[in-house]
Amino acid sequence: MNPDDNNDETSDRDVVATPVRVLVTGGSGYVGGRLVPALLERGHRVRCVARNPRKLDPATWSEQIEVVQADIADDLREAMAGIEVAVFLVHSIGEGNDWVARERAIAENFRRAAEAAGVRRIVYLGGLGDDHSELSVHLRSRHEVGVVLAAGPVETVELRAAVVIGAGSASFEMLRYLTEVLPVMVTPKWVDTRCQPISIRDVLRYLVSVIEAPGALAGVLEIGGPDVVSYAKMMAIYAQEAGLKKRRLIPVPVLTPRLSSLWVGLVTPVPAQLARPLVDSLVNSVVVTNHRAEKLFPFERFPLAASIHHAIGRTAVGDVPTKFDDASSPVWQSAATDPSWTGGTEFTDVRTMVVAADPHHTWQAVCRVGGEQGWHRGEFLWKLRGLADQLAGGPGLRRGRRHPDRLSVGEPVDFWRVEDLETDRLLVLVAEMRLPGKAWLQWTVEPVSAGTLLVQTARFRPRGLFGRAYWYLVAPFHGLVFPGLIKGIARSAVEE
Repeated sequence: MNPDDNNDETSDRDVVATPVRVLVTGGSGYVGGRLVPALLERGHRVRCVARNPRKLDPATWSEQIEVVQADIADDLREAMAGIEVAVFLVHSIGEGNDWVARERAIAENFRRAAEAAGVRRIVYLGGLGDDHSELSVHLRSRHEVGVVLAAGPVETVELRAAVVIGAGSASFEMLRYLTEVLPVMVTPKWVDTRCQPISIRDVLRYLVSVIEAPGALAGVLEIGGPDVVSYAKMMAIYAQEAGLKKRRLIPVPVLTPRLSSLWVGLVTPVPAQLARPLVDSLVNSVVVTNHRAEKLFPFERFPLAASIHHAIGRTAVGDVPTKFDDASSPVWQSAATDPSWTGGTEFTDVRTMVVAADPHHTWQAVCRVGGEQGWHRGEFLWKLRGLADQLAGGPGLRRGRRHPDRLSVGEPVDFWRVEDLETDRLLVLVAEMRLPGKAWLQWTVEPVSAGTLLVQTARFRPRGLFGRAYWYLVAPFHGLVFPGLIKGIARSAVEE
C-alpha cells in the first residue's frame, strides 16, 4: 500500500450503514483534528467539546459538526447528551508539577459524565509500554488514565501506540529536526531502545474501526506499524528518505534525560518542558506484544520508510492539516501570576500610523507578520530573543507559522499565539516565550479619510518585582524594533 496514493488520512471512503453519534475531545489537537474529518467522511455525526470554540472555526469541517463549549475538567453533561461513543484524546503532559494528578482527575470526570449520559463506549488513545516494567512518569500516567476510564460500567477500549509518524506530530518533528540539524550527534543510551512506530494514517484507521465496531471490544489494543527499530535506526531511515548524508551517532552513557531534554528543546520546536517527559519515556521499550488489534482489524499497515517519506513530502509543501503545537497549553505559557497585593500593573508601548491603504489591505499586512516574513526590522534582535527563549526552555522562533498570509485563533506564530482576531479590524497575539509576566502584541485598524489608522500596542503584565525590572531592561530594545515593525506593516499594505 502506497501512502502517496491519495491525500486522505484514512483510505476507507465507504459511508457506514449506521452512523454513530461521536464526541471527540481534543478536536483542535494533532490527532483529533484529523479524526473528525475522517469520521465525517464516513457519515458519522460528530460533536466536539472545546473551551474556545473559535479555535475550530478555521477547520474546513467546522460547519459540519456540533460544538459544545466546555472545559474537559468541568461539567460535561451537555457535551455527553445523546452520545454513543466518546473519544478521549486530551492530555496534560508537562502542564506544571501536578500534571499527572490532573490527567487522572480529568479522566475520572470524563468517565462519570459518560456513565451518567449512557454512553455505549469510551475510546482512548494512550501509550505503549509493558505494565510490568519500570515505566517513565509519562507512560505510567498514560496507562493510569486508561485504568481510570475503564473503572466504570461504560465499555472502554484503550489503544496504545508508540511513536506516531506524521507531518506535524511531536515525535516526527523531534526526529526531523535532530536528524536534519545534526550530522554528528552525541547521544544517550536510549538511541538503542526498541520501538514500533506507527503512521498517523494507521492510528486514525484503528480509531475509526474501534468507533464503528458493533461487537464487544473492551480492553487494551496495542497498535504499531510493521517495523520494529531502534531510535538510531529511525534517524538513519529519516536521513535516507530525506536525501541527507549518513548521520554519525556518538553514544555517551552519562547524558542524562534532563540534559537530553534541554538539548531537544534547543534544537527542535518541542520545548524542554514537554521534551523532558517524552525523553524520559525513550528508555522504555515500546513494542507490540499483544497482537489482538491486528487480528481484529487485519489491514495492511504502512512501513516506516514510506510513512517518513510521506510526512517529509507533506511538510515540504506545507500540507500539514494539524500540528502538535496547535493545542493551547500552559506548556507554552508562564503559569504563575502576581499575588493579589501587587496590583494590576500593565506596561504598554503604543505606536500609531496613518496608512495610505484601505483597512482590508492593512489588516492583511498585519496578518503576514512572523515566520519567514519576519518582523520587518531588527531581525537580529528578534532572533537573539528567540535563542534566549530556547535556552530558557521556550519555543523560540522555531515554530514559524502555518500559512504565509492567513491566521486563525489558536494558531502559533513564532513564540506568540493568536489569541483573538476580527477580520479587517483586530489581531491579538499572546506571548508564549518564557517571561516574568504575560505579554500581548496587538494591532487595530480603522478607516480614516486618508486611508487607515493603524494602532500597534505591546502590553506587558509583570509578575513580581523581577517582571517590572524586565520591562525596563528591554524597553530600549522596544525602541529599536517596534517603530520598524509598524512602518514595515504600513509599507507592506501600500505595496500590496
